[in-house]
Amino acid sequence: MIHPTAIIADSAKLDPTVQVGPYSVIGENVEIGAGTVVAPHVVINGHTTIGESNHIYQFSSIGEANQDKKYAGEPTKTIIGNNNIFRESCTVHRGTVQDNGITRIGNDNLVMCYTHIAHDCQIGNQIILANNTTLAGHVHINDWVIMGGFSMVHQFVHVGAHAFSAINGIVLKDIPPYVMAEGRPVAPRAINSEGLKRRGFSKESIIAIRRAFKIIYRKKLSLDDAMLSISEMVDDYPELACMPDFICASKRGIIR
Repeated sequence: MIHPTAIIADSAKLDPTVQVGPYSVIGENVEIGAGTVVAPHVVINGHTTIGESNHIYQFSSIGEANQDKKYAGEPTKTIIGNNNIFRESCTVHRGTVQDNGITRIGNDNLVMCYTHIAHDCQIGNQIILANNTTLAGHVHINDWVIMGGFSMVHQFVHVGAHAFSAINGIVLKDIPPYVMAEGRPVAPRAINSEGLKRRGFSKESIIAIRRAFKIIYRKKLSLDDAMLSISEMVDDYPELACMPDFICASKRGIIR
């Protein structure tokens, strides 16, 4: 159902099952998939594609022009997958040509109130961004990450799968997979063992991940030596492979 006060561009493509609430505005070049609910007072603009069964709550702004001063109106994109929840007053900005031109959000994510996802961010699946999380441009958040409320993430930072950043953290460097970080700026505290248990990781795997954490952060090894030690464990514990891969690919450096 589309409320009669909603304003929808003629060129917008909405599945017949999409619901749009009062006073929402949907611009040209927007596509919205089946079962998605757009609450009252939402604005969706730009070359924006939204998948199925999403729920976008009131006062959110999706696909709007980004805040990069180099942006000159290029037809960059916002692409959002399925089963995402955007709570009240979230903002998601389209990409820039200085990156790959796409701000991308995957599936099954919970984006809580007042969260900002800036241009060119790449957000995976099953992620929780708690209230007032702020992601600067070009940030990558991998699957199953939790960012605590009022987290602030510097541009170009990458956060590895299953990582956890505590409330009010300032993230200036990359957080490796499985690591629990806390502070201003955040520092590594432990592994996200409770999250791994909830996601079905075996006791043996969690012990191996904890051992890898200690190799990186407690044994006073160089990163090269630490990565070599962890790589030797991968045959027995393949879930560790993402740790040396992530750290070797890091351009900002990891939290220490």
